[in-house]
Amino acid sequence: MLLIPGIIASSRAVAAGDYESIATVTIGAGGAASAEFTGIAADWTHLQIRLVARNTASSTTGGYVIQFNSDTTIGNYYNHGLYGSGGGSSAYVFAYALDGNYYAGIGLTAGATAAANIFGSGVIDILDYRNTNKFKTVRNLCGADANGSGQIRISSGFWQSTSAITSIKLVPTSGNSFSEHSKFALYGIKAA
Repeated sequence: MLLIPGIIASSRAVAAGDYESIATVTIGAGGAASAEFTGIAADWTHLQIRLVARNTASSTTGGYVIQFNSDTTIGNYYNHGLYGSGGGSSAYVFAYALDGNYYAGIGLTAGATAAANIFGSGVIDILDYRNTNKFKTVRNLCGADANGSGQIRISSGFWQSTSAITSIKLVPTSGNSFSEHSKFALYGIKAA
């Protein structure tokens, strides 16, 4: 029997037919404090969120975080990552554990001072979301353009819980909101 380490098994290539649309959230007029998916069934192996979003941060980019199953206990979330900004002139690393400000998988959208109609994009993978024998791992690739001052970010993190994930909430940081026309799509990834 050949055993494949979890990180390799969970990153295997999947065909287009392996993805199944579960739900979408589109932010309406006036914006919204969060985007949330609830009642997620245990029908898939992994989940993926694809997003095109903007938020009300008073800068060219604005962050967002991920919460699972309405758990707002900061100490249950850990993350780290790498980002580049300023048109590729700067690179930074970050790590947060038991931090008072961040949840798993720090992401990025365009902010309120970015040019009109500019939105950031991202892809978030949530691995083994229904497995009750392990903590849940998140990886996020996202970015936003701002005429040379945007940012691209890759991050990963985990939720320190063995509970199956049944709801996912994305929340802009610093009390900001997602802007109108932001869109979030949740997909299930079938078992191999």
